[in-house]
Amino acid sequence: MPNQYGNPVTDKDREAVRRLHAQGLGRNAIAREIGRATRTVSVLAAEMHLTFDTTLTEDATRSRIAQLAEKRAILADALTDDALRLTEQLWAPAVVFSFGGKDNTYAERHVAEPPAHDKKALMSAAATAAAQSLRLVPPTDDSGAEDARSMLGKLFQGLAEVVKEGEAEQREEAEGESP
Repeated sequence: MPNQYGNPVTDKDREAVRRLHAQGLGRNAIAREIGRATRTVSVLAAEMHLTFDTTLTEDATRSRIAQLAEKRAILADALTDDALRLTEQLWAPAVVFSFGGKDNTYAERHVAEPPAHDKKALMSAAATAAAQSLRLVPPTDDSGAEDARSMLGKLFQGLAEVVKEGEAEQREEAEGESP
């Protein structure tokens, strides 16, 4: 099996891979030891039906996935805070300004709340921040719906019992009034 550099794999390479694998070395260590690419070692090992322990790689992958999930949660939290700050600005006092005239002068005025076009921009930015937050960390399916159904069910059962008791009392009163 020649490689792209014209350095064919030899039986000596195959034997070295088999021997080093039996000693418990990993793919990268074997590649360094025999001076071959890790891909070459992987191909040779596969041809000989040898497998490498991937436990460390799997652990590292799980750890990295957890780290990324944590970072997404932090970013989602920050985006939610941004959305809140932006919506607060909709009703806060603001400064409107302009540059103009032949001398390009600056003018400003304090207003009770931002003008409509600025409110539209604030709403758009807040909506974008909120949407991105939800994309990063979607709400869970456990919204408490089952608890609410259970509570409502118990409430309806209780109301039904009260109604039955009221009907029973009315019947008893009606029976007591009959001649």
